[in-house]
Amino acid sequence: MKYNKLVRDKIPQIIKQKGDVPITHIAGNEEYREKLNEKFREEVDEFLKKNSKEELADILEVVYAILDFMKIDREELESLRRKKAEERGGFRDRVILDETK
Repeated sequence: MKYNKLVRDKIPQIIKQKGDVPITHIAGNEEYREKLNEKFREEVDEFLKKNSKEELADILEVVYAILDFMKIDREELESLRRKKAEERGGFRDRVILDETK
């Protein structure tokens, strides 16, 4: 079966343990960036379908991989998030903008 997608680091080992042979390669920077984006979309779609903590954790894992790839510190991201929340608010109040006039 062909996949051509980014998988977690231990997946090839798990496939071997099941008696199958994984065919893999290590992505270069451009391919890795593309595959991270694809994986992010995939995990978000799965979360939207299942709405589970496990899928949300998968999204977070991909976000952490993107941060590492972009050399962004997690605290730096959290600082940016806090700054935006202070300036524009969060989403806790459940405000829906219907239109502007």
